[in-house]
Amino acid sequence: MRTTLRIAITEVRLLFYSPIAWFMLIAFLIQTAIPYVSKMESYDRAQELKAPMMSITMSLFSIPIYGLFQQVAENLYLYLPLLTMGLISREISSNSIKLLYSSPVKISEIIFGKFFAIICFNFLLVAGLGLFVFAAYFTIEYVDVLLLLSGLFGIFLLLGAYASIGLFMSCLTSYQVVAAIGTFVVFAFLNYIGYLWQDIDFVRDLTYFLSISGRSTMIIFGLISTKDVIYFLVIMAVFLSASIIKLQDERNSKPIILKLSRYFFVLFLALFIGYFTSRPAFVGYFDTTRNSSLTISKDVQKILKELPGPLEITMYVNLLDETYMQGQSKFRNSDMDRWERYTRFKPDLEFKYVYYYDEPAGKSSYLYKSNPGKTLKQMAETKAKAYKLDLSYFKTPEEIRTLIDLKPERNRLVMQLKYKRKSTFLRTFDDNMFWPGSSEIAAAFKVLTDSGLSKIAFLDGEYERGIDKLGDRGYNRFTIDKEFRFAMINQGFDVEQLNLQVKDIPSDIIALVIADPRKEFTPEVESKIRNYIKEGGNLLVTAEPGKQVILSPILKDVGIQIKEGTLVQPTKEYTIDFVLPYLTPASGKWGRDFVKSYKDSVPVSTSGVAALDYSKDGNFKVESLLMSDANKSWNKKGRLVLDSTEVFYNSVEGDEKGSFPVALSLTRKIKEKEQRIAVIGDADLMANGVLLKDTKVKTGNFKFNIALFSWFNYGRFPVDVSTTASMDNHVLTNDFYISILKIIFLVFFPGLLLISGSVLLIRRKRK
Repeated sequence: MRTTLRIAITEVRLLFYSPIAWFMLIAFLIQTAIPYVSKMESYDRAQELKAPMMSITMSLFSIPIYGLFQQVAENLYLYLPLLTMGLISREISSNSIKLLYSSPVKISEIIFGKFFAIICFNFLLVAGLGLFVFAAYFTIEYVDVLLLLSGLFGIFLLLGAYASIGLFMSCLTSYQVVAAIGTFVVFAFLNYIGYLWQDIDFVRDLTYFLSISGRSTMIIFGLISTKDVIYFLVIMAVFLSASIIKLQDERNSKPIILKLSRYFFVLFLALFIGYFTSRPAFVGYFDTTRNSSLTISKDVQKILKELPGPLEITMYVNLLDETYMQGQSKFRNSDMDRWERYTRFKPDLEFKYVYYYDEPAGKSSYLYKSNPGKTLKQMAETKAKAYKLDLSYFKTPEEIRTLIDLKPERNRLVMQLKYKRKSTFLRTFDDNMFWPGSSEIAAAFKVLTDSGLSKIAFLDGEYERGIDKLGDRGYNRFTIDKEFRFAMINQGFDVEQLNLQVKDIPSDIIALVIADPRKEFTPEVESKIRNYIKEGGNLLVTAEPGKQVILSPILKDVGIQIKEGTLVQPTKEYTIDFVLPYLTPASGKWGRDFVKSYKDSVPVSTSGVAALDYSKDGNFKVESLLMSDANKSWNKKGRLVLDSTEVFYNSVEGDEKGSFPVALSLTRKIKEKEQRIAVIGDADLMANGVLLKDTKVKTGNFKFNIALFSWFNYGRFPVDVSTTASMDNHVLTNDFYISILKIIFLVFFPGLLLISGSVLLIRRKRK
């Protein structure tokens, strides 16, 4: 050990007796300081303009591409080859290596000594980054310290891996430039190998382990896992062992087969360790973020505990559908990365993949347009040829249809989750995110538990708003649109239409919805609804102005009246009946995710809304959920004509000013449970036309609607996947402080290094 330390100390001296080390330290510091100061300046400007900011620590240092640590990690490969290229090649070119061979110094001591010397320099680079962490501690309120330390740790591991690679390449040649170029080549290979042979499961796992691309990303992001730490340690061990073997082979003449066998043994051992330590059951994690943002919520963890035993996830990928691009086998490792948050708590998730070809989701697909008259098989052959695929790998339409009916899923890329005798679909969506998010995944898991789905019944016999209607007045988008992630069907709800003229109200529904009926209820239907309410059933009624007569017989039993007239809110941009009521404290209690909309004063948009009134003497506790703004709107009596002249407030005609309830909640205790009823004076609040309307105003309709149904099922769905809000949302800077930062990081520290290096080199030269 003493010999190793002496070699390391000697190598460090030689390192700093050359201008390269000093130049690299200065360049590294300036290259890091420029984006840091620029980002701090932008945060200070945003804060001055009152722009909302959150998770500044992660945004500044850790987020992919833009984070300071991530940018440093992307550029580190430029520095290490210049340092490591002469570690051994210098000894070889000067023949001093022969003196080392003849000395009592062990080869391993030489290698480890020189490696520790580079580690010392790496520590200086990390210490340079530590200066920015130190500055952030005083400039970011409630800075996430553990996250920053995790980022420094990730950078240090990456530097160590790069150093071991450069050391090995220096053992292969006497030319330092060749050693540097060879190091760049190995870096490129280790970055690219993760994309090779991805069609073979076992080989894909091995090449994925060897790939260095993105290995430090999650550590920098704040999640330290044993598999990533072991990866870097294994890479260091492999290249240090290879370096020792190379120098030993130079010292002792051995058969080529024996020499190669030693390299293969080291590689085999590394792959063996890497493969098994990356299995979900053997991976440990440490989430360093203050709010555990990289860990699934406690509610989701609880759900996974309710699913003991293996859970099978099968992805069905249609070659002819446009979603095939995301489902290609070469992306399976990325798929595993998406599921890692869940395999962390349930390592017995079993993943299967089924590839087939069948009718794509829409016949407007480019395949149909560019291949008119061709059969499905002919189109599959064309696409397989273009992608260089073996068509026999894909199940035919007949084979897949005997296995599973995917026509209701439009033959898109979809995942089927199976647990014991239960199954459910987890879908992909037509948005920028494409893959299911935490909320959709958690809902699918919960459906497989004993609690099952939450069933909602929408009345259908009186021309109510239909869940299958695609027009502006329909409810398809919010309820059963499978390709829309916020649809109820993708959040754990089972939605069905119910005609009470031919069926009774099912006993297993969690709520009944009466959405803007256009004809009066028959005595039989009215009796069923009244009895349902009397027995404690949950109910949602959405009305429209002028429909008082139809709904009054039902609403009078619960003490609610729909006021005559229509609420209006004049604006330059929209029709006068486009009203933006605000959320009340009662609705602000619905779930952590929805509370933010309430606190941020996000309104809910309505189009043609009636004000409500209620009796305070009934059996129900009544609370307002949405209220109109008395300063911007009023209740217009009489018939409202939208394309007439400008509408004005007219008290003579009976117009009323004030803040009126637009949505009410009613609760009471009955049969050992809380009965919940909601009445809304606008049926368009969850209609396709309003939800898809492009407005300049940020509205919370989707969140309000889903929170409302969550209230009906007592918070079971959607599953709460939110994390604790970030605290580091404020910077403690001003223009003067930013100027000081620029001077310190762009002038003082680089100047100090330049002066120190110059003095040392000049004194060395004089000696």
